[in-house]
Amino acid sequence: MSVVRKGPKATGFKIATYLLLAVVAVVILFPFLTVLAGSIKPQQDTFTYPPSLFPHQDKQTVLDPAKGPVTLYTVPGKSGQYYLSEEGVSVGEYRDVSDATTKLFFTDSQVQPTGKKVKVDGQDRDEVTVTVAGKLRTLYQKRFTTAARFVNTVDAQDDSYLLKLDAHAAQEIKPRTKNFSEVLKLKGINRSVTNTVLVTVLVVAGQVITSILGGYAFSRLKFKGRDKLFMIYLGSAMIPFVVLIIPLYQLMVQLGWVDNLVSLVIPFVFTPYGTFLMRQFFSSIPKEIEEAALLDGASRSRILWRIMVPLAKPAIATLSTFGFLYAWNSFVWPLIVINSGSNENFVLPLALSVLGGRGADTPHLVYAGVMIAMLPPITVFILAQRAFVENQATSGLK
Repeated sequence: MSVVRKGPKATGFKIATYLLLAVVAVVILFPFLTVLAGSIKPQQDTFTYPPSLFPHQDKQTVLDPAKGPVTLYTVPGKSGQYYLSEEGVSVGEYRDVSDATTKLFFTDSQVQPTGKKVKVDGQDRDEVTVTVAGKLRTLYQKRFTTAARFVNTVDAQDDSYLLKLDAHAAQEIKPRTKNFSEVLKLKGINRSVTNTVLVTVLVVAGQVITSILGGYAFSRLKFKGRDKLFMIYLGSAMIPFVVLIIPLYQLMVQLGWVDNLVSLVIPFVFTPYGTFLMRQFFSSIPKEIEEAALLDGASRSRILWRIMVPLAKPAIATLSTFGFLYAWNSFVWPLIVINSGSNENFVLPLALSVLGGRGADTPHLVYAGVMIAMLPPITVFILAQRAFVENQATSGLK
């Protein structure tokens, strides 16, 4: 007899359970969110520290349509938006008499010499006055240098001088979706996506057709040695793929299929798992339905494609999902049978491995390529989830 918890203790237990599940979900999803955020970041934002989960870009505006957009900067001690007007301006570096840690830069025309001297570190420095933010400040000149001039976008008379290294561009949260089009334009990536789609479609279609035919034959047709043959075929699924790599590669060499997309399709259109799945599903369908169709004059092929297959949609969706995930993410076998210099026959996992090795300076494109590889399997699983759950929870009879 089950005990139903009620009261504050039960509520607290549920809250704790949901919090724990939420923490676990965040931990599991964090790598995916990191890749997703990196795929829509500009290149410079991927190297910023501390890293941010949200994509940031330099804020820009158009002041002159003929010159195009300009980057906006923030100036310490001032509000408003500034743009870089010119570089390499000769200025003096000044320090406040009362606060020598603050660096200020002004041209000779902006300061007013007082004729006095200030002793700093045993040396006499020229004293000047200048108006900063409406206040008169007393400064001394430390040295001459070159700086960049930043001008307010609203008031051209409001300008400031900063060292280019000390200038910080204004940031805004804005995704950069061009990463996906740029990574597809890279050498071999676009072709690799096409090859992967082609191989995946052919493998999934082949597995579905052979599994339907094999499953129906093992579940409905009676012939000598049927059960033993099925057990032998099913037992082949217990053989690790690493054991089959060498003989399978030798077979591809004999057939002349090395460095050919056909070697990624034909060996995998037959699957013991798919045949077993379809056999079990067909076996769960009452024989009376098939017998009634036979009495009406329907042939075996018509019964299979008009009656059995429509009832087996949940099982077919499950088989297609697993077949798609395997074919789309296959890496070891393509790495062996496709030559490394043959970019025309590369599939997406191989192209991404090359991109990851060469893209140390462009991690945003690597992330975008990873997302291109991840999104189709995720989409397929979401779309087939309902049928997948239905296959696990119900029989083939509707």
